[in-house]
Amino acid sequence: MDKPPATVVAPEDQQWIPVCGLSRLISQAIVCVRVTGIDAILIWSEGRVVACERICPHEQADLSRGHLAAGRLFCPRHAASFDLHNGRMSYGWPGRPLRLFPVRIGNDQVWIDANAMKTPAN
Repeated sequence: MDKPPATVVAPEDQQWIPVCGLSRLISQAIVCVRVTGIDAILIWSEGRVVACERICPHEQADLSRGHLAAGRLFCPRHAASFDLHNGRMSYGWPGRPLRLFPVRIGNDQVWIDANAMKTPAN
């Protein structure tokens, strides 16, 4: 008999939703997801999961088509890159930082805080 899925209990200001299998993310490195009507990407970088907005805040390019190197996500449209620890864009490029979203790993699933995604970008 299969076990029922684990229940995630979170504070009222958080709503954790499973969005992707961890093994799938590790094998693909970048996976597109849509949560509460918002497009995001999950990234496996340097042994950790990062969730961020899918569209570049500078050039509006699809960042899922970018590449990863040394803890940075490079935009496919221009030479700018984003630090996957804090979202900061490489020096010399105008624009706001990349939005990063809280994630958790449990039961071989990547979970994302859907309520955090609803908060508007600065």
